[in-house]
Amino acid sequence: MKPGFSKIMSAQFFSSLADNALFVVAVEMLRTGGAHPWQSAALVPMFALFYVLLAPFVGAFADAYPKGRVMFMSNAIKVVGCVMMMYGSHPLLSYALVGLGAAVYSPAKYGILTELLPPSMLVKANGWMEGLTITSIILGVVLGGVLVSESLYLWMLDWHLPGFSMLLHDRIQMALGLIVLVYGLAAAINIFIPRTNAATRPMWRNKNLGPLGCLQVLTRDFWRSNRRLWRDKLGQISLATTTLFWGASGNLRYLVLAWSAAVLGLGTTQSSALLGVVAIGTAIGAVVSAMRIRLDQATRVLPLGVLMGVVVVAMHWIGHIALVVPILVFVGILGGYLVVPMNALLQHRGHSLMGAGRSIAVQNFNEQLCIVLLGMLYVLATTLGLSARGAMTSFGIMVMAVMLLIAFWNRHNMQHHHEAIEHEHHLIRLDHHRQR
Repeated sequence: MKPGFSKIMSAQFFSSLADNALFVVAVEMLRTGGAHPWQSAALVPMFALFYVLLAPFVGAFADAYPKGRVMFMSNAIKVVGCVMMMYGSHPLLSYALVGLGAAVYSPAKYGILTELLPPSMLVKANGWMEGLTITSIILGVVLGGVLVSESLYLWMLDWHLPGFSMLLHDRIQMALGLIVLVYGLAAAINIFIPRTNAATRPMWRNKNLGPLGCLQVLTRDFWRSNRRLWRDKLGQISLATTTLFWGASGNLRYLVLAWSAAVLGLGTTQSSALLGVVAIGTAIGAVVSAMRIRLDQATRVLPLGVLMGVVVVAMHWIGHIALVVPILVFVGILGGYLVVPMNALLQHRGHSLMGAGRSIAVQNFNEQLCIVLLGMLYVLATTLGLSARGAMTSFGIMVMAVMLLIAFWNRHNMQHHHEAIEHEHHLIRLDHHRQR
């Protein structure tokens, strides 16, 4: 890997670590504050909200400036949101602001990979990125569970640190204060990410139009990019798959917490460990996929998505933690093996069609819109009385059905556009050989 790759990975690790710890802390903050369960469920779509609203602009913003600088600004926004939550702001509002930082961060972190590395190394780089991100999810959710424990706060009080009890009045504030430090570390690493040789693309291409006119141009440019990627025969399959995967897995975070509390009787600290179990499996699947699957073989992993839905449905009849743990690991393995080649294929097609930042913004828009819609559906189902067990079963059926449709869609494309797809695969293989 080229110099600078390790800094990108380190910054991503700590930023994602803080994101996932903050989610667990926010859930506990709402629960202990007596909030209605729908508010905890709403954390997931609130985090995704700015991904959707700002999708036409964040890709162009990431392409207009050095991406290391964009990542630094994004982590600074996350710090502000976390501090707001520490000192009285409603968790949903504060978490939405952290989501704003994440929305700006994502096109930069993935876009810089396509600028730094050749296409032949994208699957490997994505394996590293997803593997490290998932490792940070494992540690982040466990860290969040540990940070909200009363015993840790009492242990910290025993150290009699100057100003500790005055600044951090309870265990929730202590947890948030430590998460701010982690975001600060990620921002500091961003400063040292080197600039690539890729040319920046001005966000405001025609200054005579004025800000409103430029925003209209960017919005039209985004929708053209979105339409172009959905019309591409390889892009549409990879985009549909990653949209479903991230939309479903984003809501699975809270669903596992609610399901484990209702079915297994676990608290927040113990339930967060089960999120870590899913992430362990996903990391394994991501690493194995990066080692075994070439870019031109990416669509062969689609049946694993159907199997993943079947396994989740089977959890309806499971009620013992000794059986739950291996099942969740297996679900994670299937997901990790599925998403890495699909993500790499999507990045390759997007970079070829419209540029790195814009393609990632399109990807984020579709994935986060799926998170918002599924999250709102889950919030509605919760208010209408759907049980956590019923929600988990419905979730599995939905994944299974949609992945079946995507698999048939891909088969239709292969039958009716065989020559075009073979030509694209041939170009990928030629590029792969040229880079050797």
